Amino acid sequence: QASQEELKAAYRRLCMLYHPDKHRDPELKTQAERLFNLVHQAYEVLSDPQTRAIYDIYGRRGLEMEGWEVVERKRTAAEIREEFERLQREREERRLQQRTNPKGTISVGIDATDLFDRYDEEYEDVPGSSFPQIEINKMHISQSIEAPLTSTDTAILSGNLSTQNGNGGGSINLALRRVTSAKGWGELEFGAGDLHGPLFGLKIFRNLTPRCFITTNCALQFSSRGVRPGLTTVLARNLDKNTMGYLQWRWGIQSAMNTSIVRDTKTSHFTVAMQLGIPHSFMMVSYQHKFQDEDQTRVKGSLKVGFFGTIVEYGAERKISRHSVLGATVSVGVPQGVSLKIKLNRASQTYFFPVHLTDQLLPSAVFYATVGPLVVYFAMHRLVIKPYLRAQKERELEKQRESTASDILQKKQEAEAAVRLMQESVRRIIEAEEARMGLIVVNAWYGKFVNDNSRKNEKVKVIDVTVPLQCLVKDSKLILTEASKAGLPGFYDPCVGEEKSLKVLYQFRGVLHQVMSADNEALRIPKQSHRIDADG
Repeated sequence: QASQEELKAAYRRLCMLYHPDKHRDPELKTQAERLFNLVHQAYEVLSDPQTRAIYDIYGRRGLEMEGWEVVERKRTAAEIREEFERLQREREERRLQQRTNPKGTISVGIDATDLFDRYDEEYEDVPGSSFPQIEINKMHISQSIEAPLTSTDTAILSGNLSTQNGNGGGSINLALRRVTSAKGWGELEFGAGDLHGPLFGLKIFRNLTPRCFITTNCALQFSSRGVRPGLTTVLARNLDKNTMGYLQWRWGIQSAMNTSIVRDTKTSHFTVAMQLGIPHSFMMVSYQHKFQDEDQTRVKGSLKVGFFGTIVEYGAERKISRHSVLGATVSVGVPQGVSLKIKLNRASQTYFFPVHLTDQLLPSAVFYATVGPLVVYFAMHRLVIKPYLRAQKERELEKQRESTASDILQKKQEAEAAVRLMQESVRRIIEAEEARMGLIVVNAWYGKFVNDNSRKNEKVKVIDVTVPLQCLVKDSKLILTEASKAGLPGFYDPCVGEEKSLKVLYQFRGVLHQVMSADNEALRIPKQSHRIDADG
C-alpha cells in the first residue's frame, strides 16, 4: 500500500546506503554492488503500476514468466486483477470437479449396565460371572461423497448400515443438487433400502429476504403398507446479528410443530426450543460457553422436559490436534437412566460412542461418568497427546527449515553484507543523534525469546540487529509498520516457522527505554511508556 512518494524516499535512502562508490574496500564494494542492483530492480518493479500489480499477485514468478502468457503486461492494474480473479474462479471450478468432500459417521452403542445394576443371583453358577459383562448392542455407519458435475450441479451419494441386538439393515441414497441462483437451490433425492421401499424426495432452499430464508422438503416413502408422504417446512429469520429464529412444521411421519431461538456469539451458544407433536412434545434449553483459548475449549449443559420424561445433559469438548475435537457428555434422565456419550470429530469424520451405564438414577454412575473421562483425558493429554503434538511440530519445523535452508542462508549473507555496509552511515546517525540528545539504539535483538519457565528447555534463537535498527532512525524517530521484521534491511529469519519478537533497549534524552514487540506488530519509538524506572 506504499505510495509513490514513500517508494522514492525509501529508494533514495537505500541507494545512498548501498552505492558502490561510497565504499573503497574491494570486498565491501562487491557486496554493495549486489545489494544496490537488488534495490534498483525492486524499485523498477514497484514504481511501474503494471509490473507492481503483477508482482503483488504472482510474486517473482510472474515477473520471470516468458512472454507473460497469462495476461498482457500493458494492461492496467485493475484489468490485471480482474483477469487474475477470473483465472482463480476457473481454477476453483477445476478443483471442485476433483473434490469428493467425503463425510462419515461411525456410532458404536455400548451396554455397560452390568457395571452398576447387576443381578448377582442369576450368575452364581455361570463361569466367569465375577466379571461385569459389557456388550456392544448397536452400531451405525454412514458415509457420503460429493461429485461436482458443473459449477452449479452436484451429485451426492450416501449410504448407511445399522444393526441393533442382532437385527439391522441399510439404505443407499442419490441426490442431485442444482444452485438455481444466488438466492436458492433445489435437490432431488432417490433412495432404497432393505427395511424400507423406494424413496423419492424434493428439497428446496430459498432466501426470501437478506434476513429470512425457507426450506421445504417433500418425500414419498414406498413400502408394503402403501405410500407414506411426508412434508417438512422450516422458516428462519435473523432476529439480530447473532440470533436466529426458526419455525418448523412436519407433516406425515411423526407430525410436529417446532419453534426455536438460537443465539450464537464469540463466547457462547444459547438455544431454547419448544415442540408440539406426535408422539413427542417437549421444551428444551441449552447453553454452551466458548473459552477463548488455543484449544477451543467448550462446556455445555441442557435441560429437556417432555412426554417422554426429563433429561439433563452436561459435558465439554476440546481441540486435541489440528483436525481433531474430542468431547464427552453425561446424560441423566427419567426414565432413561445414566449414559456417557463420547464423540471424536476428525476432519469430516465423526466417531460416536454412547455408553449406557444404568437404567436407574444411581449417584455412583453419575460420579464415575463425570470424573472418569476427566481423569482419562488429562492423563492421556499429558502422557500421549502433548508429547505427540510437540514431536509433530518439531518434525514440521525441521522439514520447513530444510526446504528453506538455501534461501535463509542467502538472506543471512545479504543481511551480514548489509550490516557491514551500514557501519559508516550508522556512525554518522549516532553522532547526529548524540548532538541533539536524540534516539540511540543501545542493543536490539530479533528472534525467539524464552521467558516462560515452562519452556526453559527450549533454545533461544536471536540475532543482533542493533546496527540495522539504528540505520532506520530518522529525526530521532523509528517507525516500523505491521509486517514481518525479517524483511527489513540487515534482518533475516533466525528461526523459521517459530514465533519471533523484537527487543530493543534504546536511549532517548539521556534516559534508557526498553520495549518488546511481536514480529508483525507495528512499532513506534520513542514512547514514554517504554521508559525504564530508575528506582526499579
